[in-house]
Amino acid sequence: MGMGIVYALAAGLMWGLVFVGPLLLPGYPAALQSVGRYLAFGLIALPFAWFDRAALRQLSRADWLEALRLALVGNLIYYLCLASAIQRTGAPLPTMIIGTLPVVIAVSANLRNARRDGRLPWARLAPSLLLIAAGIACVNQVELAALRHDPDADLTRYASGVMLALLAVACWTWYPLRNADWLRAHPDRSPRSWATAQGVATLPLALIGYALLWGGMEAAGSGFAMPFGPHPMAFVGLMAVLGLCASWLGTLCWNEASQRLPTALAGQLIVFETLAALAYAFLLRGEWPRPLTLAGIALLIAGVLWAVRVRPEPVVATEHGA
Repeated sequence: MGMGIVYALAAGLMWGLVFVGPLLLPGYPAALQSVGRYLAFGLIALPFAWFDRAALRQLSRADWLEALRLALVGNLIYYLCLASAIQRTGAPLPTMIIGTLPVVIAVSANLRNARRDGRLPWARLAPSLLLIAAGIACVNQVELAALRHDPDADLTRYASGVMLALLAVACWTWYPLRNADWLRAHPDRSPRSWATAQGVATLPLALIGYALLWGGMEAAGSGFAMPFGPHPMAFVGLMAVLGLCASWLGTLCWNEASQRLPTALAGQLIVFETLAALAYAFLLRGEWPRPLTLAGIALLIAGVLWAVRVRPEPVVATEHGA
């Protein structure tokens, strides 16, 4: 349990980086940032694939198809929605919408995986969920108040950002549940090799996406300087950092956590990603969070600390007589 929590924290610190990436390259289309990040992830995974080649050979065709599905939904589509949302609303609002993931995943996993992982009793789980939800509401209230006082705010653009962030939540509710299913069904497999397999599966998807995007932009006469945009060094460097830290290392740490923790508890620990993203966003803004924001962060931390004290109870199947 202890090491699982440490790995989940490390994954959150890595994943928090993706929330500031779109703000560092505001003139770059979100689709280009998505395929660029995962093209870097796929290329970075290739050397690791060589070292893990013996483990990768053990994967069946069904395993590789699952890796492709996870890569498509949990990587490319998720980050396309998230980057688009951040460019439309700024970092804090999508961060807090994504911050609902601990609640959404915990509830989904507790309904879906009780027989496998044990059931986290709702009475004991509820206080942590309420604390996390209250923390999210506090931080969200600050951001919404700032929007109301911004005369240049484009409400339609913000609304589309909210919808894209909700789609990102849907993608990343599905991803950890399916990823945990595979890991728990294959306890003899290395989480590192499974992270590498997802990177290898991402590479052809990212290459196809990059080619389609490039061709589409050329056909539309967008004038955007493909393949790397007007700031190629900044773009390539940022994509490499996100590909290594947020994609490969983050996935590796999350896989390690997923093998050690009940899915419902691991889902709540995604709150570390929200806290890291908020910290990075405020550092980028060069300002301290407001008191209500700090109160919300404190509630999020309290919810996580409460959650790690809850232990799953085994579900006893009802015996039926002949």
